Amino acid sequence: MAPEKTSDGLDNYAFTVDGVDRFCELPENMNGRGSFSEEGDSNKLAYCVTDIPPWYLCIFLGIQHYLTAFGGIIAIPLILSQGLCLQHDGLTQSHLISTIFFVSGLCTLLQVTFGVRLPILQGGTFTLLSPTMALLSMPEWSCPAWTQNASLVNTTSPEFIDVWQSRMQVLQGSIMVGSLFQVLVGFSGLIGLFMRFIGPLTIAPTISLIGLSLFDSAGMNAGNHWGISSMTTCLIVIFSQYLRHIAIPFPKYSKAKKFHTTKIYIFQILPVLLGITLSWLICYLLTIYDVLPSDPDKYGYLARTDIKGDITGRAPWFRFPYPGQWGVPTVSLAGVFGILAGVISSMIESVGDYHACARLSGAPPPPRHAINRGIGIEGIGCLLAGAWGTGNGTTSYSENVGALGITKVGSRMVIVASGFVMIIMGMFGKIGAIFTTIPTPVIGGMFLVMFGVIMAAGVSSLQYTDMNSSRNIFIFGFSMFTGLTIPNWIMKNPTSIATGVVELDHVLLVLLTTSMFVGGFFGFLLDNTIPGTKRERGIIAWNKAHQNESDNTLESDDVYGLPFGITTCLSSFTWTKYVPFCPTHKVSTQDDPPSSLDSLDTKEPNKDDAHIIVGVAL
Repeated sequence: MAPEKTSDGLDNYAFTVDGVDRFCELPENMNGRGSFSEEGDSNKLAYCVTDIPPWYLCIFLGIQHYLTAFGGIIAIPLILSQGLCLQHDGLTQSHLISTIFFVSGLCTLLQVTFGVRLPILQGGTFTLLSPTMALLSMPEWSCPAWTQNASLVNTTSPEFIDVWQSRMQVLQGSIMVGSLFQVLVGFSGLIGLFMRFIGPLTIAPTISLIGLSLFDSAGMNAGNHWGISSMTTCLIVIFSQYLRHIAIPFPKYSKAKKFHTTKIYIFQILPVLLGITLSWLICYLLTIYDVLPSDPDKYGYLARTDIKGDITGRAPWFRFPYPGQWGVPTVSLAGVFGILAGVISSMIESVGDYHACARLSGAPPPPRHAINRGIGIEGIGCLLAGAWGTGNGTTSYSENVGALGITKVGSRMVIVASGFVMIIMGMFGKIGAIFTTIPTPVIGGMFLVMFGVIMAAGVSSLQYTDMNSSRNIFIFGFSMFTGLTIPNWIMKNPTSIATGVVELDHVLLVLLTTSMFVGGFFGFLLDNTIPGTKRERGIIAWNKAHQNESDNTLESDDVYGLPFGITTCLSSFTWTKYVPFCPTHKVSTQDDPPSSLDSLDTKEPNKDDAHIIVGVAL
C-alpha cells in the first residue's frame, strides 16, 4: 500500500490500495478544488462509506482513530478528578479513564449501526465540562481541605470514598436526566426547529467560551513546572504545524512488492499523542536520575512520574465497567439545568459534524431522518455515559472528521473496528492506570494547546457573518465579555443570589457561573431580536450548501438506511412515513423554507474548513 504521488511530487495523504482501481469522488468546493488540502490533493476516496476494506486495514485505521481521539478523551477524566477530589487517587482516576473509553466505544457502535450511520467517532464532550465544574464548585460540593493534602488522604477509607462518590452520583443523575431532553429533541424531529433560530453569532461565543472558561485548569496544571509544560506545548505545535507535511517512511509487506517502505504523515495524524509521549518519557528519565526534586514541597515535584506510587502494579489486568459502579445516581435540579446548556451546544456541533463527515467520506448530505436519529442516539449515549459513571456525556468527534480528510478512507467499518478497540482497551485496567502516571505539567501543556484551539474554532464561525457590521461586533463583543465577567463575579460572590427558594438559588448559581451558557444566551437573544439582514447575520452563507436534501435517492438509502433489513420491513407500513427518525419518513418541501438552518452547513469543509477540523483534533 504505497502512497499516491501528487502533481508536486509529494506523497499524497491517501492510501493507495493494492488491487483496487475504483475510487469514490469527493464533492468539490466552488473553486473546483478538493476541500481538504491547499496543495490540491487527489479528489478521490480509497473507500466510501459502504465499502469494506480488508480486515487488517480496518484494524490499523481503527486504532488510528482511537489514538487520534486519545488526547481529548483522557483529558476529561483528568479535569474532572479535580472537582471530584481525586487528585491524589490515581487508581480511581484510572478506573474513570477505562470507563470513558469503554462507553465511548459502545456509543460509537450504536451511532454507526443505528444512528446517523456515518463513519464518525463518539467520545466525551467538553461542552458538559463547564456546567459540571460549575456544579462541583458550589459551596456544598467543594472539596474538603484534607482531600487536597496527599499525606492526609487514605484512598481506601470509607470517608474518602463517600466524598468523591457522592459527587459522582449527583453528576450521573444530572447527566441522565439532561440527556432525556436530547433524546426527545432527536427522535421527535425538533432539532430542525431549534436550528432555525441558531446562527454563527450564537455558536461563536458559546464554543469560544468553552475553551476560555477552562484557562484556570490549564494554568494550574502547567504552573506545576512551566519548563515541562512549555516543552510539551512546543512539541505539539512543532509536530502539528511545522512538521505536518513531512512524511515518515514505514516498513510494509505486500505479496506484489514484498518488503518495502510506505510514507505516512504521522505528525499530522498524531501530534498530541507524540508530544505527550515524548514529554512523558523525558519526565521519566528526569525522575529516575533524580533531576527533579523528590521533596513534595519543592517546585517541580509534580513533574515526577512516580508520585502516585505503584498505580500500574495495583490496577487489575481486567476490569469490566458496569452501570451504577459508583453507587445509585442522585439528581440535582441545578445540575440538570446546567447540563441542558451543554447538551444544546453539543447537538449544534454534532449536526455540523454530520455534514462535514458526509462530505469527506463521499456520502450524500445526511437526510433529516438520519440527523434526527443521530441526535437521538447521542442522547442515548449520554444516558449510558451517565449510568456507567464517566462524569461526562458523549458527542461526535471533530478529530475523527479530520482524520477522514487525511486518510481518505471513509468506510464506516473502520469506525466499527475503532469502537471495538475502545471497548477492549476500556476493559484492561492497566492501560487506564498507565495514563494516570502522566505528570500534571505535561497535561497542562496539552491543555494550553487544546483549549486554545477550541476557542479559535468557535471564533472561526464568524467568517460567515459580516464583521464590518457594528451590529455583529456589538453582539459578539458583548456576549463574550459578559460570558467572562458575570461568572467570574458570581463565583467570587456566591451568596449574592438569594431568592428565598434554595432550589432556584442553586439553578441560578450553576447557570450564571457557566460561561458557555451566559455568552450563548446573550448571543442567541441579541441575534434574534436586534434587526439585521440574513446576509449580515451570516444566515445565507451558513445555510447555503444544502438547500435540497436528497431524502429518496438510492445512494442515500444505502448509506443512511437502517441495517439488517429493518428499512425494508418498515417500508411495508404506511404509518412510518410520519415517524421523524424512520428512513421512510417523507418531508414536505413546503415546510422547509430556504432560510431554515436545519443543515448547519457551516461545519461543511470549504477551502479552509479542513484545517479548522484538523486543528480541533488537537
